[in-house]
Amino acid sequence: MNKSDGMNYAPQGKPNPVVTPGEFQFAAIALDHGHVYGMCNGLIEAGGELVYVYDPDPDKVARFVKTYPQVKVAASEEEIFADHRIQLVASAAITSERCALGLRVMRAGKDYFTDKAPLTTLEQLEDAKRVSSETGRKYMVYYGERLHNEGALFAGQLIEQGAIGRVVQVMGWGPHRTNAKSRPEWFFEREKYGGIICDIGSHQIEQFLSYTGAKDAQVVQSRIANYHHKDYPELEDYGDVMLTGDNGAAAYFRVDWLTPNGLSTWGDGRTLILGTDGYIEVRKYVDLAKSPEGDQVYMANHEGEFHFSVRGQVGYPFFGQLILDCIHRTENAMTQEHAFKVAELSVLAQNLAVRME
Repeated sequence: MNKSDGMNYAPQGKPNPVVTPGEFQFAAIALDHGHVYGMCNGLIEAGGELVYVYDPDPDKVARFVKTYPQVKVAASEEEIFADHRIQLVASAAITSERCALGLRVMRAGKDYFTDKAPLTTLEQLEDAKRVSSETGRKYMVYYGERLHNEGALFAGQLIEQGAIGRVVQVMGWGPHRTNAKSRPEWFFEREKYGGIICDIGSHQIEQFLSYTGAKDAQVVQSRIANYHHKDYPELEDYGDVMLTGDNGAAAYFRVDWLTPNGLSTWGDGRTLILGTDGYIEVRKYVDLAKSPEGDQVYMANHEGEFHFSVRGQVGYPFFGQLILDCIHRTENAMTQEHAFKVAELSVLAQNLAVRME
């Protein structure tokens, strides 16, 4: 786990296998973003067996093999696609290339698990929907700011228990540190990374739909800017969005690449959830100037004021649920409709965004 560099932040949890050894085998293709390590960690902890890796860059492969020495280096995508044992392919390709890879994976009869954002255009979304429907394969997405954060998951449990009543608003803050010198060139190319709302804003939209139970939403307003990175004219370092859910719930979120160097983590991510009977605040990665440990959850409701420090107590159930979904063709980890709806709203909000200076 690298708390200072969001691109290489890869949470690790406790082993909690849901299958027997060898029952679920998967591969990794395209290592362009470090999130692939968190994705593989989660699947391995849930009992998955990482069999293959493929990327045309030998340096990326060498680093990956150092972390996962048990993995076999494939000579091509086709070698992985031809192996009937492989049930899922995990990937963190360049954002604009994620959909095309997903289409190849699904047509090869494998389920696809991609880093967010899963795609960058509405045309790609239609292709992904069509091929997923035609093949019956999953196109799942690593929305890690909820799925790989125990504080965020615990907040969801409190909501399910009715601790704050009906959720009527979700406010999210997703700041990130740029670490510009360590970033690949594609990170600064608008066509390739998809824009700040499409990219890191997708986390916030996913949380809004999850916490409120909304199935769809309207983009009320969205804005983007490049305030501080003029040397990278195609980078957007600020974005914010207002949404209204189909169930009447409201959302506002802000994302940025403006985290100061003095912060101990790559971003002070927070979520504030308002209900009819109380509210919850999640401090995901740090409790600013108080504790370097994240996964801090604060709540006030009719019963009183509460603080929960939940690191190491909740786990990351999504990965085990995903494995079982792939085996049994169920949708307990995340529905395909939800994954695609988040992608759709992320692209729509990006496309509608007004540019500020």
